[in-house]
Amino acid sequence: MLSIKTLSETFEGECWISVMCCLLLACLYVGSLYVWRGNSLPRDHPNTIKRRFISVLCVSAVSPLVVLAWTHYMKVRPSPPLWALLGIRLEGFLPATLLPLTLTMVLFLGPLTQLAIESPRGLFHDVKTALNSRSWSKCVKDLRWLRNHVVAPLTEEFVFRACMIPMLVPCIGPTAAIFISPLFFGVAHFHHIIEQLHFGQDTVFEILICAAFQFTYTSIFGAYTAFIFIRTGHLVGPVLCHSFCNWMGFPAIGSVLLHPQRPVILFFYQMGVLLFLILLFPFTDPAFYGMSPICSLLLTPRSACT
Repeated sequence: MLSIKTLSETFEGECWISVMCCLLLACLYVGSLYVWRGNSLPRDHPNTIKRRFISVLCVSAVSPLVVLAWTHYMKVRPSPPLWALLGIRLEGFLPATLLPLTLTMVLFLGPLTQLAIESPRGLFHDVKTALNSRSWSKCVKDLRWLRNHVVAPLTEEFVFRACMIPMLVPCIGPTAAIFISPLFFGVAHFHHIIEQLHFGQDTVFEILICAAFQFTYTSIFGAYTAFIFIRTGHLVGPVLCHSFCNWMGFPAIGSVLLHPQRPVILFFYQMGVLLFLILLFPFTDPAFYGMSPICSLLLTPRSACT
């Protein structure tokens, strides 16, 4: 077993190993999407979606082995069980399922209010329809729905959050990891440029602007889910928040400014942001979730873990 001093020096002196492991996972995830022959079909084609399901699930299965190899190479002793380190554990599971998702819905209070106002049959009818077993059955059979709301959130959060963050936190600390780990996630989305150029959907300038916006948005979102993952020590919260955000999409602020009910909707937009900022730390208080396995790798307590 390494002494505290030696362990600290190991982490600080070999941070490049952690970064290279994260870069490897990012390359594996994105590269797996393009390993298939005859990959000339659009991303929404059923064959493309099925092939990519296989690719990202295989990468997700391999990713824990990279983390395991990292723990052995860095001689992390004592360390929590691998699955607990990856955010798969029972302690605090119920609050980890409910509180982060509720917090995210609060942030989207404005868009949710707009949806309720614009609903032709009323909010109650929409909720009732959404909870209907037929609606769920129809969604499960839709490959695009499965990709956007199940497979992508699950595999992306598992690889880019659950597997990368444990390797970065001991090296650079939880706060820095919150802002650095999403860069791998944001850069990974640049592969959409290849598809857009291949199918000639837009001009090069429009594609680059779209890519820059997507990089910014996904990096900010990645920082948010990284924060949730570190604070709660659970994977389920980031996955549910990711799925919910994919369902909502980026808020259509432009349409709000032209909406007949603009004052009401803008009020709820502002209230949502204000309540989100007020509830951010209370709803992610580690006291609800038990000691985060990631934070147990730190030699001294850090602010994001307390």
